[in-house]
Amino acid sequence: MTRRFMLAALVAGPLVLTTASAAPAAAPAREPAVRAVARTAREQHPLRIHIAGDSTAAQKYARAAPETGWGMALPWYVAARTEVLNHAMNGRSSRTFVEEGRLASILADLRAGDVLLVQFGHNDEKSDPLVHTDPWTTYQSFLRLYIDGARQRGAVPVLLTPAERWRFDADGNAVATHGRYPDAMRALAADEGVPLIDITAQTIARWQQLGPGPSRLNFLRTAEGVDDNTHFNATGAAVVGQMVARGLLATGVLAENALRRLDEAAPASWFTWPETVPAVA
Repeated sequence: MTRRFMLAALVAGPLVLTTASAAPAAAPAREPAVRAVARTAREQHPLRIHIAGDSTAAQKYARAAPETGWGMALPWYVAARTEVLNHAMNGRSSRTFVEEGRLASILADLRAGDVLLVQFGHNDEKSDPLVHTDPWTTYQSFLRLYIDGARQRGAVPVLLTPAERWRFDADGNAVATHGRYPDAMRALAADEGVPLIDITAQTIARWQQLGPGPSRLNFLRTAEGVDDNTHFNATGAAVVGQMVARGLLATGVLAENALRRLDEAAPASWFTWPETVPAVA
């Protein structure tokens, strides 16, 4: 299936996705109405949280342990009756997640009252033209597909800036690595009136506070020599998952009774890495 056909399929259904050409001026006023629909729907159905993202959020399996995506930590922080559906996949950008039909699959299952968390940026930065997006044009255009698709189904979209990598300069200062992508997402959230959880700002502040040595303990290091400055171990995933949960409360997307243990870090012993990778990812 070609990328052009896949994009056409996304907008061919009964609920048409808008594009970047849609006038942003009226968009912010839509969000309170969307949240009102969501609150009503949640009275009839259990809350479901969908995650669209890359490897920093994705479910990991036994062959990848102890690598841990923050989406694996999120269930620790939400009420027991809440279902977390982690659709995040390694290596995907906001573009490829759409072009492979992954967003279409989420939208087909999305119902009023659901929450759609959207975090991309790590792979959008890559030079590969089949993966890359430009922060101020194609990145924002693809993100609008997630926003509009969720809203048209009565669900609440939430944008999350990408988690910061572990990188410090010679003076021990945490270094930003995501270029203009966080700024572009922040601007889009403001234009569209979409809740934003600024994970980039929170993680770089956390790494700076901890310093180079202690902050390194949040990232994947193994006895076999893996030295990864992007992906998390269980400790780091718990830190970011906690930021996401607290952000859902702070933005008003979720009420306090939909969350739990916000002051407790998910312990490493709580995480599991299934043996079997699903046949259809």
